[in-house]
Amino acid sequence: MGGASAKRKKEKKKDFQKPKLKVGKAKPKAANATNTSFKAKAIALKQQSLSANAPTVEAQCAHHLGLLNHKSDTQRRDSLAYLTSVLSTHPPNVPLPQPSSVIIPTAQRLILDGSNAVRQQLLKLLQSLPRDDIAGHTDQLLLHTRAGMTHLSTEIRLFALDVLEWLLSAAGDDVVSCAGGWVKTLKCFLSLLGWKNDTSSKWSSAMSFSKSSSSDAKVQVKQMNALTLFLKTGLFPSQTWTAARGGAEHFPLWQTEHHVLSERSNTYAHLNLFGAARDEEAEMYEDREDRQRVFHDRAEASIVSGIELVIKGGGEPGRAAAQLRKTLKDGMIDYRA
Repeated sequence: MGGASAKRKKEKKKDFQKPKLKVGKAKPKAANATNTSFKAKAIALKQQSLSANAPTVEAQCAHHLGLLNHKSDTQRRDSLAYLTSVLSTHPPNVPLPQPSSVIIPTAQRLILDGSNAVRQQLLKLLQSLPRDDIAGHTDQLLLHTRAGMTHLSTEIRLFALDVLEWLLSAAGDDVVSCAGGWVKTLKCFLSLLGWKNDTSSKWSSAMSFSKSSSSDAKVQVKQMNALTLFLKTGLFPSQTWTAARGGAEHFPLWQTEHHVLSERSNTYAHLNLFGAARDEEAEMYEDREDRQRVFHDRAEASIVSGIELVIKGGGEPGRAAAQLRKTLKDGMIDYRA
């Protein structure tokens, strides 16, 4: 018994002894150490291709256009980013990998996308498109923009106003003269701002106004600023017309622009001599005088009354309303009923 006891004491003492290490020798491994070393004999890559022919830029753009329908927000944003980078670095006067007539109809519905990152990337894509390509698509872009302006989400409503401001800067004359571009957009603004008579089909100044259809002053200011730009585009003389006129009169040629042949097709379409009954909301108002007339008949009194109420409230909305009033006054100063 005594020998067994001494043996147990010796083993227990051994557990607490520090081993003496010799120079050049590795520290002994613990008894419960796990061996984690391995040797890789082969690495397999899924869907690897050894072809030397990479997909063309045209094919990649078509692929990413198809991915704009993807259910993942990240994928839609990344595909928009790829298309934006291609368009931004594309040399001028060279056909795009995918024409704007394909890109715009596919991308424009993302104006109503629920992801803010996707919407912001969409705006960058639209800004990278050649401006000459925008004119033929203003009616559809404006249709989606008006849908965004009346959306339930405040963020989407604000974003739609950003798109409208870009559209006015890129193709302003086409925006206010395309089918429904003038009256329908005016009607949309008046509805948003609460400056519309809901009890009658006609717009009238004999109504009670609310400060705004939204309690958020930021939205109201943004809406009035966008309306100011819209009215400036539609009621002020066209920049292209002013440039063509040259701003100078040379005797004996006075007011020459009123006597030369019109450069647009179907010059007397506004008389509607042989056409069907007109739909004023969907009408094309290509002349500034026509837009002034329709604005005076259907919207001016409502906007003036609404502006006065907002100005009385003061603050940032009041300043935005004052700027809107000045634009309206300057745009209608030469109008004669």
